[in-house]
Amino acid sequence: MSLFNFPKVDGKELIGTVFGYSLGDRTLVAAKKGLVIAVSGKGGVGKTTITALMVKILSEVKGRSILVIDANPDSNLPDVLGIKVDKTVGMATDDLKKAIERADIPLGMTKEGILEYEVFKILKETPDFDLLVMGRGEGEGCYCPVNALLRRIIDTLSKNYDLTVMDMEAGLEHLSRRTDRDVDIMVVVTDPSSMGFQTAKRIKELAKEVHIAFKKIYLVGNRFSPETEPFLKKEAEKIGIEYAGTVPTDENIFKFNLAGKPILSLPPESPALLAVKEILVHTGLLG
Repeated sequence: MSLFNFPKVDGKELIGTVFGYSLGDRTLVAAKKGLVIAVSGKGGVGKTTITALMVKILSEVKGRSILVIDANPDSNLPDVLGIKVDKTVGMATDDLKKAIERADIPLGMTKEGILEYEVFKILKETPDFDLLVMGRGEGEGCYCPVNALLRRIIDTLSKNYDLTVMDMEAGLEHLSRRTDRDVDIMVVVTDPSSMGFQTAKRIKELAKEVHIAFKKIYLVGNRFSPETEPFLKKEAEKIGIEYAGTVPTDENIFKFNLAGKPILSLPPESPALLAVKEILVHTGLLG
């Protein structure tokens, strides 16, 4: 029996590319490119929290379709958003690699078609946005053909949304692999540390080295006090990244994280939420 189960119409399996088929209440086609935002920075600076706050605010604007991608192998974004995810893209690619090794590919089905369908099936739909969790593969080594297929599929998928928001993995690995090549707005998050600023500087430098041209790149300070904001502005100017704002330490977020409560239910007067709203206005993402 094949590992992969495909949707059926009139008792027959749909095989071939998923994009263009109507599955459920959604039809995916190769549309024009929507706006893509990536949130990056060194580990521990609060990228996932900032991403979740951005998603909460942006998803409250009606009439705009949003895709949220958790591209961090740790996959903490679903928990922060309060969304249960059973399977990740990493798991799907592992399944595909094993099927290829066993020569267990259904007749008439391409590897790309299988992966497209699996990605579509993993996609978690909510009333306000859709969520795709990349996760971490368990297999050893690199399987470049599958990874290349996956990048093409994600590119196609994101074009079906007005806005794609990505929580990137920590550090610079994603840039060296060129997974940010189609990002319009890069938001680099730093905490009050020299390591955070060094990572921000290297992100800008490495993007140039690997020929990634972001339309805009912003620096956001997380857990900064009002007294340290002038220092952050000065550092942003030295690095050559536009300063977008600071997010203060917020007791509400600490309590929510401790209790395992989703960021989406934060009270509207939360200082961090208000600060991120100002940042989104500054970047032109919120009117």
